[in-house]
This record gives sequence, C-alpha cells and structure tokens, in this order.
Amino acid sequence: MSIGPDPRIVVALDFAQPADALHLVEQLNPAICRLKVGKELFTAAGPQLVETLVNKSFGVFLDLKFHDIPTTVAKACEAASRLGVWMLNVHASGGFDMMQAAREGVSRSGRQPLLIAVTVLTSMNQSALLQIGVEDTLQNQVLRLAALAQQSGLDGVVCSAQEAQMLKKKLGPEFCLVTPGIRPKSASLDDQSRVVTPAQALTWGSDYLVIGRPITQAENPLLALETIHQELQQR
Repeated sequence: MSIGPDPRIVVALDFAQPADALHLVEQLNPAICRLKVGKELFTAAGPQLVETLVNKSFGVFLDLKFHDIPTTVAKACEAASRLGVWMLNVHASGGFDMMQAAREGVSRSGRQPLLIAVTVLTSMNQSALLQIGVEDTLQNQVLRLAALAQQSGLDGVVCSAQEAQMLKKKLGPEFCLVTPGIRPKSASLDDQSRVVTPAQALTWGSDYLVIGRPITQAENPLLALETIHQELQQR
C-alpha cells in the first residue's frame, strides 16, 4: 500500500476529555491522516493539546469556526496560526471584511496554515435554511458564500461533498474543499443530513475528508483508518 505525502483523511477528535483524544491519537498514523480539533475538545484542553498533537507530527485542523467582528477574528486567527496548525477556519457568513481580516491575521503570524471558511453546515438542509430566512436554494447559498471566501483571499471552504463538483467547476481546481459528513457504506448517518462515501467524495472533487465516528469509535481505529486509506488509494 502506497502512502502519499499529503494525507486526505482528517480524523475528527470529537472527545470531551483530552486523555481520551490522546489515547486514540496514539493508535493512529500521522503518515496517513491529519487530526481535527473542534470547540468541545479545545475548550476542555486548550492550546496545549494542539501543540502536543503538532509535536507528534500530526497536521492539525483547528475547527473553531471564528465568527466575530473583523479585528477580533484577525487576532484569533493570528494566535491560532502560531500554534503550528495545518489549517483553521472561519464562518463565511461573517462577510468579506471579516474574512479578509482573518487572512491578514494569518499572514502576520509568520506561519502559513490553510485558511478556509464554512459555507452551510452539513447538518442543515433546505428546510433549515428557510428557518433562518435564506430563501435561495442550498446549492446557491453554498456557491455564494464559497465565492465570497475566494474573493476574500481564503484557500478554500468546508462544504458537503455533494457540492464539490459544482464548486470545483465554478471556482477552479486550486480552491480547497474540505468535506465532513463522510461515511463508509457500512457506517450509520448519525446527525449528518448530507453524506457520501470517502471514494465518492474524492471523485466529486473533495480535497480532504473529515471522518469521525467510523474511525474513532471503531474497535480497531488504526485498522479502520487504514481500510479507508486503502480504499482511497485504489479508487
């Protein structure tokens, strides 16, 4: 099995306690995956955990979805970048000025992590958009926010793999697409509404695949990771 230099799988460390996250991480291989640290784990463990993961040679996606006034977001992105993370994100709905400020904050850090934006959460569907006053189609809303992120100087977006083909066609092959809601065929949907398999996601244009429970709750997490990795190598 060949191992590429740019792991496509990002394992979501959705744990409440840092000890549980670190126990899982010890079973994984940084050559074939990166790690995502979200709000729950970061709130429980803080920047020290992120630095620990970086020191273990894992690329870290710091998934805090910053969304605030431009100055605050810029300072937050600068601080996050200095942790040595591989990727961080903001909410595209914060607007052009906020995203541009985030870009400037990253640049000031002296580091070069990828900076991406969240378009529409994968837990949301057309009905959920209507509830918050968005009357356009889900695809149009995703495209509108993704295009705004690109105009703001960001590297890519978080989106559903179901929108990946459209976004690659409209925004170009270099615009990075990070997709949660990835489930192997044998896994349950859990709380995701829009999901696809790992191989489908890459075929449709996703660059990085965020995968949580199918790996983190597997009886053998490394085997689950290696199985998905091998599937991607053979597609």
